[in-house]
Amino acid sequence: MKLESVKVFVVGNPPPGFGGRYFVFLKLKTACGIEGVGEVYAATFGPKVIAAMIEDVFARRFFERDPFQIESLWRESYGSGFSLRPDLSLMGVISGLEMACWDIMGKSLNQPIYKLLGGKVHDQLRTYTYLYPDTAKGEGDEFYYDADRSAARAAEYVQQGFTGLKFDPTGGFSAYDPRQPTQEALERTVRLVRLVREAVGFKADLLVGTHGQFSTSGAIRLAKQLEPFDPLWFEEPVPPEMPEQMAIVARGTSIPIATGERLTTKYEFARVLACGAANILQINLGRVGGILEAKKIAALAEVHYAQIAPHLYCGPVVGAANIQIATCSPNFLILESIQQWGGFHAKILKKPIRWEAGYVIPPTEPGLGVELDEAVALANPYVERGLHLEMIDRPLG
Repeated sequence: MKLESVKVFVVGNPPPGFGGRYFVFLKLKTACGIEGVGEVYAATFGPKVIAAMIEDVFARRFFERDPFQIESLWRESYGSGFSLRPDLSLMGVISGLEMACWDIMGKSLNQPIYKLLGGKVHDQLRTYTYLYPDTAKGEGDEFYYDADRSAARAAEYVQQGFTGLKFDPTGGFSAYDPRQPTQEALERTVRLVRLVREAVGFKADLLVGTHGQFSTSGAIRLAKQLEPFDPLWFEEPVPPEMPEQMAIVARGTSIPIATGERLTTKYEFARVLACGAANILQINLGRVGGILEAKKIAALAEVHYAQIAPHLYCGPVVGAANIQIATCSPNFLILESIQQWGGFHAKILKKPIRWEAGYVIPPTEPGLGVELDEAVALANPYVERGLHLEMIDRPLG
């Protein structure tokens, strides 16, 4: 079996745009006609540049290669251009290509990927959602700063069946972070978390999903004030580049620390575990290095009695890969959903991901268990200039 071609789809995510401005999907095809789908989670360059990167790496390393040779394909791509380090954009590209190879392998063997990686451990996967505005009621970005609406929305999600709710109660994130929170910011944050806890009681875990806004001391100050509300985790309390500082925060609070959406490869996650920076690893299968790399990271975490909570702020193909790795990992904790996997996340697939009463049911179809609807992808090209996710370009008080 040999890989013959790659096709890239840069797809605009229509309003309300939950999951990012666009998704970068790809399809690999073998000479014998088997197709595999992948998704790249790379936001450091515009999506058309990422598409060219995919085509370049495919031509250099994957063309006419056996898709079963994952280790060789990965090592040779990882070392391209004398790199051998966790280059964020390259690893996103490798992730999408590697994911599609696994999809091909599963289809050729008529097995879901999780059966090729140890078999099913979990019959259902607990999920959480971010607190998103209710667009049916005309809500927009102002929702994220409204503590009363956040509390009411949290109660609505619990009624739907969610037992985990994530939100960032601290405000925006800036390219000039980390910063020390002001007293006003601390008061606002504590009020929002308190109201959400009061709205849901203990029917759901609260996942405080900050975005690396704070200095080490500032994160500890904030954590101390949040401890009475017993969050399941404090996510990225400081930026991800210095896990040694995150470890100081971890030692300064009783709230478990989660991190990983901006990290890639086993090397970066090993550093997190070695210094005790986090006990919950938020691997994103479209960035981390692919499915086999994620399985290695899950094994590293298992040795440290840490858990994985696959991250999703992109499209449903990464979501499908997250599901495969969660299903076969003993130390799986919880899976991020974009609400109930409906809307455009369902429309872009020929068959939507199965979500029932707060849980995803792992698919039994071969490979990733999802198929991209090319007609929908081609009908929704991304034509804007913004990156997948943008930081505020000024210091915040």
